[in-house]
Order: sequence, then C-alpha cells, then structure tokens
Amino acid sequence: MSYKSEYLQTLARRGYIHQLTDADAIDARAAKPGLMAYVGFDLTGPSLHIGHLMSIMMLRRLQQHGGKPIALMGGGTTKVGDPSGKDSQRQLLDDAAIQANKASIKRVFERFLDFGPGGAIMVDNAEWLDKLNYIEFLRDYGRHFSVNRMLTMDSVRLRLEREQPLSFLEFNYMVLQSYDFVELHRRHGCVMQMGGSDQWGNITMGTDLGRRVLGAELFGLTTPLITNADGSKMGKTAQGAVWLNRDQLPDWDYWQFWRNVDDRDVGKFLRLFTDMPDDEIARLEALQGAEINDAKIALANAATALCRGEDAAATAEATARTTFAEGGAGEALPQVVVGFPIALVDALTASGLAASKGEARRKIGENAVRVDGEAVADPNHSITQPARLSLGRKRHALLVA
Repeated sequence: MSYKSEYLQTLARRGYIHQLTDADAIDARAAKPGLMAYVGFDLTGPSLHIGHLMSIMMLRRLQQHGGKPIALMGGGTTKVGDPSGKDSQRQLLDDAAIQANKASIKRVFERFLDFGPGGAIMVDNAEWLDKLNYIEFLRDYGRHFSVNRMLTMDSVRLRLEREQPLSFLEFNYMVLQSYDFVELHRRHGCVMQMGGSDQWGNITMGTDLGRRVLGAELFGLTTPLITNADGSKMGKTAQGAVWLNRDQLPDWDYWQFWRNVDDRDVGKFLRLFTDMPDDEIARLEALQGAEINDAKIALANAATALCRGEDAAATAEATARTTFAEGGAGEALPQVVVGFPIALVDALTASGLAASKGEARRKIGENAVRVDGEAVADPNHSITQPARLSLGRKRHALLVA
C-alpha cells in the first residue's frame, strides 16, 4: 500500500508494519502534526531485551516525525501477568520489586526518546488500575467484553488447546489492557496503540472499548515477529536473552551480538534498529565476501551507540580490534574477579563461558578453550595469574584478582 504520511512511509519502507486497524484513517491522522501513540511495557524484570526493541524504535520513529510517544509502564498490569506467548503463569512480584524494575527500565528509554518539554511522556498504569473499584469496573466496562471473543484470542486459545492452566487473573489481562487505552485517550488524547503481532487481539479489543464507552476513533498498529535468516527467534542466543541494560549485559556482549548476526540479516537490522540513512544501508548490504564484516561492524556500532552510547560503541570496536586482530585484551571485555590459582574448569563456569563443569570439560575436550591465546586441552589445567580466557573465536573474558 502507498501511504501519504511520512511516518507510515518510513515505517513501511523500513519494515515495521504488520497490521493496521484502519490504514487509510491512520495515514490521514499521521499526516497531521501531533499524532499520539503508546506502547505498554510490563515490569517483570530489571531490563527489557531486544525483543522489545522494535516497539521502542516505533516510538522513536513517531517522535522523529513530529508525533508524541507514550511509554506506558505496566506497574498495574505486571501484577496480573500477560498470558501472551506463555505456557504458565508468570511469577507474581510485590510492589517493591515492580518499582525497582521500573526505575531500572526507565534508564533505557532516555536513550531512545526525548522526554523534555513537549516531548515523549512516561506514565504508569498503576495510577488508575490500583484505584479501580471491582464492582463498579465490572458494571461500567465488563459488560462490553464478550467471553466468546476472549476465548478466541491467541493468548487464551493456545493455552487451552495445550491443556495448560490459565488463571482467572491472567484472563483479565486483556480487559485491563483495553482499559489502559481508554484511560490514555481520556487523560492524554492518545489515539493509537502499537505493539508486537502477538498483541493484535488485545489492541483491537482496546479500540472497540474506546468506541463503545467514549465514542472515540482509536487505532492499532502491530509490528511483525522478527526472526533471523535461519528462522530462529531474533534476540535468543545460547547464552540467553540480549538485555538492553548494561547491568544485565556488558556493552561488549551487546556489541558482539550485532557484530555476529547472519550476513543476510544486516540490511534488515540496519533499517529496523538504527537511524542510518537508506542510501548508506543500501551500500552496506550490497557488500560481498569479507567486506560484509564492515557492514556488521557498522551495524554493531550504530545499534550499540543508540542503546549504550557512542563511547560504549567505540570502546567495544577497539576491544574487538585488539582482541581479534592483535591478540590482546581490550578494556571492554567482561572482567571476572577470581582467586588464583583457579582450575580452568572453574574459571569457565565463573566467567559464564560455560554453564556447568560438564560443559566446561566438554569444550576443553573439543579444543575450544584458550588461555591468553594458547589452546589448552588439559581439563586439570590451573590458571595462576590474570589472563584472557576464550571459548571459540567470539567469546572472551578477563580473569582478574
């Protein structure tokens, strides 16, 4: 489809759009200044991961095109738990844990959005959800929801088909998410909710609720599920999730994730996760052979600079050059404090390069472990002084006293 608004043109060109509730109406609204849209983020941990990055970038693109983004913190809905994509109920957190997670997560948004006067806003749905009167809420809003329709939503249907328990608490999640949309429209004039494709059902229920109780024309937009070229889910690695906060993942590991993406994904990820101009992306993704590594480094630098800052990207690139080209140990490598001497097997587990002693011994037997660049095949080897520990060509750690 051909769009008239620059915002939707950019989203379409760079690969963000999966579904729209009313493409023509959204396009017409986006052509006017001040489009306000939101994405909700539950506070289940101290950091978001790159699976959330599409939604954050959508808010960033909106602000770049003159719109007003809302980052909705789920201080209220986190107490319920979104069943979407889950096989079991999430662990319920107390208020203190939710507030600590919120404080940690907020730091990431400040790198992607401008919260200055007239800029993006951040609100917490606990402001209204915590104050709801249950009977009054059921009377005023519950009557607008069809249980028949709710049972067809993927988040519910898939759990039931797999005969996995779904609590009444979780069943309420989509009702509360829909109510969030109504409250954001009422309080801030927000007219669009955005999210991943798994949120489509919840989003459309929100647009319907807004029409029923407020007579408001509300919209929804979802992004596609991003997969790697090999079909695997983007952001999932053998070492776990790729966290946005450096407290959960060092800058070096974040940079390395982008540096090591599949050659076929470079152009797509440059369009989605960086601000690089289209013509420069076209030049980089056209590189062939060994030159594609230049494009991967450009991707790693641009993505890391957005999330962690220019200094973090520069330090990581310098560390990669020192580590791989010169055989040294750059300053961005993760440092692990240990007591010397330390058995090689213990060093591998302490550094996180191996998940268990059994895996450590197996990797040593596969000749995949190096200490200061020298292969070590003896599982009983002991390290007596600070050293660079390597597993394969891409994973490293500095052992320090």
